[in-house]
Amino acid sequence: MNSEQQVFKYLGGYSEEIRRKVGQLVDNKGLAGHLLKKYPAPHAIRTDRALYDFAMGLKNEYLRKSQPLSKVTFDPRISTLNDALGLHTFVSRVQGGKLKAKNEIRISSVFKEAPLEFLRMIVVHELAHLKEKDHNRAFYSLCEYMEPAYQQLEFDTRLYLTHLDLFGALY
Repeated sequence: MNSEQQVFKYLGGYSEEIRRKVGQLVDNKGLAGHLLKKYPAPHAIRTDRALYDFAMGLKNEYLRKSQPLSKVTFDPRISTLNDALGLHTFVSRVQGGKLKAKNEIRISSVFKEAPLEFLRMIVVHELAHLKEKDHNRAFYSLCEYMEPAYQQLEFDTRLYLTHLDLFGALY
């Protein structure tokens, strides 16, 4: 993969103008400075328990009546190369004549050392799947209800992933 393909791997859906500006930031070695100015430090959520508490706080604030979460974890097996930052899984099993349902959220472990805003955006995205399974207008409206800066954070997360691919860790 050449450097231009790496720069645009996460920005394929954005305009040529946006990609050109990001390319200039990369060429001028300004991407880290741009990100650090907006997001000067990584979050302090390091354990799966802390991540679960963080996700449950958001769920209880915005989606009290939605299905319960049984597990929230950082997962080193999730690859951003497969366009996955996090995964929401719903599993139902029959146990002892009863139907048991479990909702799990898995977040790529790449985000253990990311800004809190990026982690929040990903958790919001996965929580939105509790109510809306598809990436449709209602889904993104729910994401923006829970995180008004959702669209900007999604873009900045893509810049962060570009930096990781090209230059390594930001923090």
